[in-house]
Amino acid sequence: MELIHSFVAAHNVLISAGLLILAYIFIATEKIPKVTIALLGAAITIVIGLVSQAKTLDGILNPHYFINFVDFNVIFLLVSMMIIVNITTRSGVFSYMANELLKLTKGHPIIILATLGVFTAVVSAFLDNVTTVILIMPITFAISRKLDIDPVPYLLTEVFASNIGGTATLIGDPPNIIIGSAAGFSFMDFVNNLTLVIAVILFVVIAILSLVFKSKLHADADKMQEIAKIDNSHTITDKNLMIRSMIVLALVIIGFVTHDMTHIETCVAAMLGASFLLLFEKPTDILRDVEWNTIFFFIGLFIIIGGLEASGGIKLMAEWILRVTQGSQEAASMLILWASGIISGFIDNIPYTATMSPMLVEIEKTMGVEYTTPLWWCLSLGACLGGNMTIIGAAANVIVSENAAKEGHPIAFMQFMKYGVAVVAISLIISSLYINLKYMH
Repeated sequence: MELIHSFVAAHNVLISAGLLILAYIFIATEKIPKVTIALLGAAITIVIGLVSQAKTLDGILNPHYFINFVDFNVIFLLVSMMIIVNITTRSGVFSYMANELLKLTKGHPIIILATLGVFTAVVSAFLDNVTTVILIMPITFAISRKLDIDPVPYLLTEVFASNIGGTATLIGDPPNIIIGSAAGFSFMDFVNNLTLVIAVILFVVIAILSLVFKSKLHADADKMQEIAKIDNSHTITDKNLMIRSMIVLALVIIGFVTHDMTHIETCVAAMLGASFLLLFEKPTDILRDVEWNTIFFFIGLFIIIGGLEASGGIKLMAEWILRVTQGSQEAASMLILWASGIISGFIDNIPYTATMSPMLVEIEKTMGVEYTTPLWWCLSLGACLGGNMTIIGAAANVIVSENAAKEGHPIAFMQFMKYGVAVVAISLIISSLYINLKYMH
């Protein structure tokens, strides 16, 4: 074992980078569950000594202790929000809101497309994208059956809108949670810097999709009338639960918004809300539905990337970016935005963001906060919006395509990509203009 440790110490950058690349390859091929890959990679990283198992060395805290590389702000925020959303969903309140909006459309197929898109984007800004599409899909299939039209245009619009809307806030998409924690950004920092450009992207994308799908969205007047008269009286299954959970959700979001005044971390505000709601539930029932696969995937991934960070590999990556862009803030911003957008279309944006965040921290140490701030927003926009490119670009995409196939409306990889590439290109062009106008002049 001593021999292995000395070999690893001599080639630590190459070995840690090789482990991370290998993990990426296995995650992308999806032959083995990604949580298994992350935990196996983490165990190897610890065993071969890339990170330390010792909490202290000679009575002094060890900076390379493997636990130090796990970002527990991210972990607790994710778990707490999963609990809150899970409990709130059980009341039926989100389905009720969607149905009320649909009644306002009077059953017009194009207006339904825009309404579902906007609703999905707004909900995705506060709930994770997977939860949002799971909520909206049954409603979508029911509408398409009533109108006797193809649900695929609606499903594609919803999945694109969920990834776009999730970019707008700290809690909308896991990459933003990682970025917020690494950069020290508050909930309001995301709202102030991203919400405007996301609203513009959403408007443009939905307008274009409405034109593209116009020929496929025709319905009889009688069938449209059915949608206008949806019976929504039994959608709320538990009124007390709805009132309780909506008050808690509102208070948690207020906690996020007022972080700069209260100095209560977002993960703590979410933990308070989740633990209060659990007082009225059977914890085993609720915790069973937490996506523990995702949580342990994050933990394993943080440790693998910790190996690269401890070896100095992340610092080398930061130095390379500064060398390639010759210290130009504009060039670095565009490189990060477009590279993130394209790469996130084909690989999971969570490991990508988790790898890039420590690199931007290194750049910040060299170039300062003012130089690096736009780069963080470029990473967020690229990583989150790039997920729209392919079916495998984001978890929400996979879930929508699987459910569409079960309902007899399969979405082919190339069919999705045809629209996805256009949506991502539009999103990144608007983002580039925004970054240049807001930060470069």
